[in-house]
Amino acid sequence: MGKLVEITDISKIYNPGENEVRALDHVTLTIDEHEFVAIIGQSGSGKSTLMNMLGCLDVPTSGTYRLHGQDVSNMSDDELSDIRNKEIGFIFQGFNLIPSLTAIENVELPLMYRDVPKKEREKLSSDALDRVGLGGRKTHKPSEMSGGQQQRVAIARAIAQAPPIILADEPTGNLDSGSTKEIMGILKELYDNGRTIILITHDNEIAANAQRTIRIRDGRVVEDKVNEDFK
Repeated sequence: MGKLVEITDISKIYNPGENEVRALDHVTLTIDEHEFVAIIGQSGSGKSTLMNMLGCLDVPTSGTYRLHGQDVSNMSDDELSDIRNKEIGFIFQGFNLIPSLTAIENVELPLMYRDVPKKEREKLSSDALDRVGLGGRKTHKPSEMSGGQQQRVAIARAIAQAPPIILADEPTGNLDSGSTKEIMGILKELYDNGRTIILITHDNEIAANAQRTIRIRDGRVVEDKVNEDFK
């Protein structure tokens, strides 16, 4: 497998000077194509800042970030937006669904922004909802679905155009144990089908589902280990 993510000596500093906050402190790590990686840390550890870097939602104060061999460290907002559209499917803890839209309309929305033709985006969205087991709920609005179902809509939205990377930020944080198991099963299936999964979590049990765990504390990587029991 080729290198997908290459982060070299990245720091992110807020309020430079006397009261500076070093959210990331000289972090170096590599993630290969088709890995299932959990980045784990408590609140304030730097994991959310690292997620923003990996997702091209922010740029580092110093250091370099290469994604698929391309240096994205100093790109403009528009360039980063293009990279996100092509490379990354996002899944968030809060679902981020639009209440007035149906499930299929929520999944279609990012495809509209990417100028995917109507018939193609309808098919991609329908197929994505089928894949997450919501074929019978396509015309339902978020208020008519459980939390687990809403998160599955969010996953369908993330995978509709088959991005190579799925970046999941605390995707089970608002869910009960049954829904959590379902969502982790879907992420594992996406990994089995060739996606790279990067999972951000504070939960050791959730992280144990991943192939590899990167633990971050005080803005630094303090552990990077492979899960020998991963299948």
